[in-house]
Amino acid sequence: MKDNITLRPIIPEDEDFLYLVYASTREEELAPLGWNSDEKEKFLRMQFNAQHRFYQERFSNAEFQVICLDSRPIGRLYVDRRGDEIRIVDIALLPGYRNAGIGTSLLKALLVEAARKGLPVRIHVEHFNRALHLYKRLGFLISGENGVYYLLEWTPPSSCSSAPVAFTDKKNIEGKE
Repeated sequence: MKDNITLRPIIPEDEDFLYLVYASTREEELAPLGWNSDEKEKFLRMQFNAQHRFYQERFSNAEFQVICLDSRPIGRLYVDRRGDEIRIVDIALLPGYRNAGIGTSLLKALLVEAARKGLPVRIHVEHFNRALHLYKRLGFLISGENGVYYLLEWTPPSSCSSAPVAFTDKKNIEGKE
């Protein structure tokens, strides 16, 4: 991981920052709707609050962390380490820090941990998410679909031969079989 990137647990005082991170991930999607700033704010606050509550309830044992660069908050990383997988609940960076290798570095660290433990890494990603290219580059495959989300899975190299689902049964990131 990059030397000046650190993780720390979220605290209640992070809520406004976490909202900004969330809202920044929806900007492109909401732009064509023509909503004024108040309409966007109300919608995004409602969506953020619902997502935040869902994550806290559904993934009660997860680590909810703020990604920091030189001690400045720049994103969030939520990871649920289970006995049978490492589930990335969410990873998001503020726009000014995207495409700088930070997400790649964090994901690679999780893959190293997963390989050491012999566990797959899974994450749900929206079909239109630009990060799909990153996940493909890191070796994730589509192992399922749920509405607008792909379930992506990375399997440690040592367990590929014993994987219950053969490569031909999974789609690659581009949806080809």
